[in-house]
Amino acid sequence: MLLFVIKRFGVMVLTALALTFVVFYLTNLPPNLEKLARTEGSVRMTDQAVADWIVQNGHGGSVFGRYAEWLGVAPGWALTDEKGVLRGRCVTNQVQTATYCGVLQGNWGTSTVFKKPVLDSVIEKLGQTAYLMAAVMLVMVPTSLLIGVMSGMREGSKTDRVLSFFSIATTATPEYVSGVVLVAIFASATTGLSPILAEWGWIDRKTLFLGTATSAQDNITFWNFTLPVMTIATYGIGYIARMTRASMAEVMTAQYIRTARLKGATFRSVVLKHALRNALIAPFTVIMLQFPWLLNGVVIVETLFNYKGFGWTLVQAAGNNDIDLLLGCAVVAVFVVLVTQLISDIGYVFLNPRIRLA
Repeated sequence: MLLFVIKRFGVMVLTALALTFVVFYLTNLPPNLEKLARTEGSVRMTDQAVADWIVQNGHGGSVFGRYAEWLGVAPGWALTDEKGVLRGRCVTNQVQTATYCGVLQGNWGTSTVFKKPVLDSVIEKLGQTAYLMAAVMLVMVPTSLLIGVMSGMREGSKTDRVLSFFSIATTATPEYVSGVVLVAIFASATTGLSPILAEWGWIDRKTLFLGTATSAQDNITFWNFTLPVMTIATYGIGYIARMTRASMAEVMTAQYIRTARLKGATFRSVVLKHALRNALIAPFTVIMLQFPWLLNGVVIVETLFNYKGFGWTLVQAAGNNDIDLLLGCAVVAVFVVLVTQLISDIGYVFLNPRIRLA
């Protein structure tokens, strides 16, 4: 197991280097750098002034060299401008504080949007999204597994057809559609259930739920956090449920299941002790893949409900050409994807000992 983990960790490092370099190269293309120069400097800058700004702010030279500086394996750039001011990646108050100061040393650059260190912005916004992801997983995983198991246990029955229709319908509905529908039904003072419930006196507010999650950043409540969670969870429930149903239906037809039933084991015992563990192997991988999907999939939901988390930050960084912040978000996304894949591979062995690491 240890050798397997070490090998996978080495592959993870190489993959992370390759992916971050691709993102670094794309975000540092000349048009992006020129746009950044005119945004930070002046829109009326001449082409020569733009070229000088790019060099004076450490964006000149080879892309491989700049990537090594950003990563922290090459000395950070430093130069003195025309006014005699020392500038550089490792320069603070005109004093070079270190030789290497890249991502590996904890220096992720400074956000041009939030005017603060990228690492601080990413950690703060990632914490907000972590609450949303945890709530979604608590709702999505048990519900989808229950639907999939119930559907797979009774393959071809009326219950199976109803649950399968629900799963397909939710998976076919993207978040930006289901989010708007849920807001119209539960968070509108003129349409949906809210006017009816208010007229009957069942609620003492204009809407049953809040149509924005901005207040959830300071105080998470059932009323301001339900709709964002339902919007994300509804889409994922159908996908996991369908995978669980297919796996459960296949396991229920296996020979050892028939043997257990012929020996007189109860249907509940057969499902819980024999079928469920093997049926959860495929859904386990899908569940682990939900973490990177949630991290990037919250972009739409956080923007729709104005919840300023990681997804909202990614939109702001892309819309404002904040290169350092985009790179910081890319590092987090790559890390989450690779770690969840490693956990998924290790979990395979514990769920089914017949799977060998070789």
